[in-house]
Amino acid sequence: MRYVVAGAVLRERGGTTELLLAQRSYPEAVAGLWELPGGKAEDGEDLADALRRELLEELEITVEVGAGLAERVVLRDDLTMLARWARILRGTPHAVEHRGLRWVGPDDLERMARTGELVPADEVWVPELAAVLRDD
Repeated sequence: MRYVVAGAVLRERGGTTELLLAQRSYPEAVAGLWELPGGKAEDGEDLADALRRELLEELEITVEVGAGLAERVVLRDDLTMLARWARILRGTPHAVEHRGLRWVGPDDLERMARTGELVPADEVWVPELAAVLRDD
């Protein structure tokens, strides 16, 4: 089984909690849509290590990886996606492999899910993400 690990990267700003989303550049089917940043774990790679590596490569940030979100998404028979909470330790996110980056609150996140602006596979996490964003 192979894994894709996504980061639910949070920050505190002005007394509110925000979530980092990244806009896909490819493949064409999802280009322009927004997602939790991350990527595929290498064979045998610890999933927390994979997320740290992917976020460093894709966003130029060093993160502390926390617990996993409740849901897992089966992308194919041999590929499962999961998400972990993450907090930036060093760096400012830059869109190295994405079209852009955006910090959102719960209302924006839920609107983006309703209007089809999120990568469909990430929509499963919207209720849990929005609940945490509101519970600051």
